[in-house]
Order: sequence, then C-alpha cells, then structure tokens
Amino acid sequence: MSREDAAIAAIKHALKALKKRHLLEEGAHSPAIIALSRPIVSQGSEWKEKAENLEVELQQCYKAQSRLTEQLVVEVTDSRASKALVQEKDSLISDLQNELTQARDECSRLATLLEEKTKALELLMSEHQELKEQFEATTLRADNAEAENKMLIDRWMLEKMKDAERMNEANAIYKEMVDRQKETSIELLARQQVDGVVRQCEEGAEYYAESTVPTTCRQRIPAHEGGCASILFEHNSGKLVSGGQDKTVKMWDTNTASLTRTLHGCLGSVLDLCITHDKKSVIAASSSNNLYVWDVSSGRVRHTLTGHVDKVCAVDVSKVSNRNVVSAAYDRTIKVWDLQRGYCVNTILFHSNCNALCLSMDGQTICSGHVDGNLRLWNIQTGKLISEVAAHSFAVTSLSLSRNGNVILSSGRDNLHNLFDMRTLEICATLRGNGSRVASNWSRSCMSPDDDYVAAGSAEGSVNIWSVKSAKIVSTLTEHTSPVLCCSWSNLGKPLATSDKNGNICIWS
Repeated sequence: MSREDAAIAAIKHALKALKKRHLLEEGAHSPAIIALSRPIVSQGSEWKEKAENLEVELQQCYKAQSRLTEQLVVEVTDSRASKALVQEKDSLISDLQNELTQARDECSRLATLLEEKTKALELLMSEHQELKEQFEATTLRADNAEAENKMLIDRWMLEKMKDAERMNEANAIYKEMVDRQKETSIELLARQQVDGVVRQCEEGAEYYAESTVPTTCRQRIPAHEGGCASILFEHNSGKLVSGGQDKTVKMWDTNTASLTRTLHGCLGSVLDLCITHDKKSVIAASSSNNLYVWDVSSGRVRHTLTGHVDKVCAVDVSKVSNRNVVSAAYDRTIKVWDLQRGYCVNTILFHSNCNALCLSMDGQTICSGHVDGNLRLWNIQTGKLISEVAAHSFAVTSLSLSRNGNVILSSGRDNLHNLFDMRTLEICATLRGNGSRVASNWSRSCMSPDDDYVAAGSAEGSVNIWSVKSAKIVSTLTEHTSPVLCCSWSNLGKPLATSDKNGNICIWS
C-alpha cells in the first residue's frame, strides 16, 4: 500500500471514530436534554453549563477534523511532487548515459584521428629534412651568384665611367650649340619687342590676335549634368575642354557646338583642368583626391596621380615643358609631379588651403591663391616661399597669368579682381563688379589673349567684361540663369566661353 492510500485510510478511520463518538455523546446527552426541558429551576444552570462544554468539545473535534484534512492535502501534494522529481531524475540519468556513450565514441574517433595525424607529421618532417638540404644547396649557389654579380657590377661601373667621360664631351659640344642658339633667339626676341614687353609666342604661333569685346551668345551648350566648374581652350585653337560634376571631361568644337570626345575614368567631380602645351594630354583635378591624365588621341587615362588626401581643386602645367605639373588640394599641400614618370617629385606645405594656382612663364615659380586671402610665390625646385602679399580680404578664388607673364589676375570672395605685377607683387589695377558677387571658392576669371580685357562671372548669372586700361566694365553678358563658375578666352582672340552651375556652356562672340 502506498503512502497516499495509507493516509486516506487513516482519515476515513478517524472520521468514523469521530462520528461514533458523536453518536455516543448525543445518546448520553439526551437524558440531560430531557431533564433540562423539565421545569427544574435548581438544576437548570448546571445542565446548561454541561451543554456548553459539550458544544465546545464538539467544535474542537470539528477543528481537529479540518486540520487532519489539510494535512492530508499537503501530504498528497508532496507525494505528487516527489513522484515528478523522481521521474525527472530518471530522465536526466538516461540523458547522461547517452552523452557518456557519445563521448566514448568521440574519444575513440579522436584517438584514430590522432594516430593519422601522427603519421602525417612524420611524413612532413621527412619532407622538411629534404627541403632543408635543398635550401642549403640553393644558398650555396646564391652565394656563388652574388660573388659573380659583384664582379659584373665592378665591370659595369668601369664601363659607366667611360660612358660618363664620353657624355661630358657630348655635353660640352651641346652647350656650345645652345649658346649659339641663345644668341640667335635673343636677336629674334629683340626684333619682336613691342612697347618694352617681349611677347613669348607659343609653339606654332607667330603672334597673338587682338581680342574683341564679346556681346552676343553664339552657342548655348548643355554640357554636363550638374555644375561645370572648369572650361579651357586648347592653345591657339577653337576647341574647348570642359569638366563637370558628372565626373566626365568633354571636348567641344565651338564653331559647331558639337561634342568631339568624352573622357571617362574620373571618380569625382572635376574642379580644374589644364592642357599640356603639345595638346596631347588633358589633366583634371578631382574631388576624389586624385589627378587624372588622359591621352587625347586614345581617350584613355594614362596616369592617375595619387598622393593628396583631400579634394584637388587646382592644377596647372608648365608652359615650357610638358613634364612638370603642379596641383593644390584641401590637404594644405602643393605637389609637383613628373608627368612622364607619373609620380610626385616635391611637396610644399602651408597653413592655409589653396584654391587656385598657376605657373610662371619660365615654369620656375608657382603662384598660389589661398583661403586666407594671400597670394604666395614658391620656388618649384626648392619648395621655398619667395614672397607673399595680402591680395584679398577673403579667400582667393582664381589666378590667371597674362601672356607676357608680367601680370597676374586674382579674384576673391571680397568680389574684387586685382591685377598684380609679378615682379614686385604691387597692385596695378582693381576691378569692381558693381554689386556682382563671386559665385564660389573656385570661380575662375580670365584675361583676354592681348591682356586688354578681364572676364569674370557672378553669382547672379551675369558675365562682366572690364577694360584693363580704364578698370571699368565695358560689357555685361546675360544669358546664364544660374551662377557663372568659369570663364575662358580663346588664344585666337575670340570666342569667350563661360560655364555655370547648371552645367551649361555659353560661347560668346
């Protein structure tokens, strides 16, 4: 018999005993009740007291019965909980036995695997010993080859010394020829001297045409999606090169307003452009921190010049050599690049970001315009600062060199356009826009080929033309509907090209 059944039987037995006792007490009390019903005054209080005592005793019996019942319920609950716990322990024991079996199987498998790995290790050690012997033999051969190479280098150096002697002789002959050529060039330049200014002609040109003041928009070209921040004419040509926010560089025939070539490969917005003197390469400064050099004939990227760590906002190429390129970026550096080799040969550091730069006519001086409003001149070979001047009260946005190289045009966020003498950095003239505002930090102005006029765009969409002699506006061109970002004047004297923030280019004549 289980514990629960025994408890139930005990409770039933107790209930029967209580019931029997109750019946006996009820039978025993019945005479007393009858007697109490009699009108006996003297015994009434005594019997009443007995009845009350018996009633109290009966209540205690009932309470005892209730306690036993509650105890029975608790015992039954504990019994069930114990039974569930036993079942849970049995299940846990079964799971542990299964895990033990699996662990034994895994141990057996690992023992087999260890044996296989041990055999493989012995094989590898054997191969290692063979390779070690081969390495020692190879090292011996390398030592012999190094000794032989040293002997060959000595012989090569001896030959180089002989070549150097022959080169020195050739250089002496070449220097003599150059001196003769210089004498001839000086005589030619003296004949070309006009008004005390020697005009240095570009290759393929004998003179510069006089510029005319443009008044009419001849062509309107939707050139780029987004802004067109840079446009530039080829040397002595009517072909125009443009760069925009759509990461492309495009070449246009301004006579027909037709697109002749699109150069792809730039990974950021084009902020500035330059063309080598031989017209074979186009170089773009980009917001992707790089410069891109395209071969015009093939349309392919020839070099990607990396080294700047912020957007490159200005670039120029030497007018003397197609090899030297300078660039300025918002990492507060100017870098000088060797275009043939495709790497940086010099880096100039400064404390204020540079928005614009250009190279002098001889290619030996870098002119840079900075956010602090200063114009600085640097030696391209040493990277040292030659001189500087406070050109504007706010950031310089553009620099443009005159054809004779003696005057530099600077534009600034103070809405002024100043002409400086390159030799003394003194202001020759100041051009004011009569309320016109410069559009951005990279708004490019330009000078006419004969250095008589200056063209600059405005945030209002107009283009102002100043006479350098009178320092007054002689023409205002209104065709753009958004801020004008760049102006470029053809070396042939006309046309003038302008570009705006919507990507449109206007050709003026």
